Amino acid sequence: MTYDSERYARQILFAGIGQAGQEKLARAHVLLVGCGADGSVIADRLVRAGVGRLTIIDRDFVELNNLQRQALFDEADAAARLPKAVAAERKLACINSTVTVRGVVTDLNPENAEELLGDADLVMDGTDNFATRYLINDVCIKHRIPWIYCGVVASYGMTMTILPHQTPCLRCVFPEAPMPGSTPTCDTVGIVNPIVSVVAGIAAAEGIKYLVGTGAINRGIIYVDVWHNTYDMLESGDPCPDCPACGQGRFEYLEASPIQASSLCGRDAVQVRLSQPRLDLTSLAERLRASGLPVTENAYLIHFQAEGCEITLFHDGRAIIKGTDDPATARSLCSRYIGV
Repeated sequence: MTYDSERYARQILFAGIGQAGQEKLARAHVLLVGCGADGSVIADRLVRAGVGRLTIIDRDFVELNNLQRQALFDEADAAARLPKAVAAERKLACINSTVTVRGVVTDLNPENAEELLGDADLVMDGTDNFATRYLINDVCIKHRIPWIYCGVVASYGMTMTILPHQTPCLRCVFPEAPMPGSTPTCDTVGIVNPIVSVVAGIAAAEGIKYLVGTGAINRGIIYVDVWHNTYDMLESGDPCPDCPACGQGRFEYLEASPIQASSLCGRDAVQVRLSQPRLDLTSLAERLRASGLPVTENAYLIHFQAEGCEITLFHDGRAIIKGTDDPATARSLCSRYIGV
């Protein structure tokens, strides 16, 4: 794959990359799961660095409260309720038109994870929940795809580079997912945006180092707190023989049935997977309007309010119900207003 050497002149001058490293970047395919705070910074850095292909998977749409920390989006995206994957693809094409960026508006789940992640050279974590991270871990361990964990909240965050069967995987370090409500989220303790740039920037650097094949790869956990001026590199040891995933080859999250309704991390919202895999949003919007509901729509979703909740429907058969954290209530609203 060819590239514009003038665009990357300063990067090629860096001894750790050079011309050979730039060529490796241009041939690489990186898959990013989640394009919120961390994901938007990671995507920006990789596209500016000249990775050949970037696929972005995200299930959500842009809201006004995202703009404080999610660097790829603006007020127009929030007003239009653009899916993050779509808005990111558009912005990144303006930043570097020589990179092939593909935004996929969907929820990563056990049914589609292997197909979506399978041909990536590297997977980057921009998600906000452990269930999806454990699913990524299962697919990447099974198919021996390196991946980079990244997470931030409040003023601190951490990143961990996972090389299957060479370094500990996520379940070696965190054998079980934390109980719901037991860990802080952006909605319970807030977040300052500098920590996003710091930790996601380190994760992006780890990705670039892996792709070019030089530099010191992080084989533990890097922890940073910008409010208390803390920077720690924690050793994580060797892969654990008792680990269900990399030690025993049991991929429990990949083999699980998709969750039909789940609370979204810190959002006072529930995602519901409807019984129909594809929705005719145009017909559905017309029917809802005929019943007296004000409906807004774009090419990717429709949105309306009912019974104190905001309901957003996507083409891929998903609904996000904002205003409740009770899956039963969310399913009931879907049944009443959507009929599936």
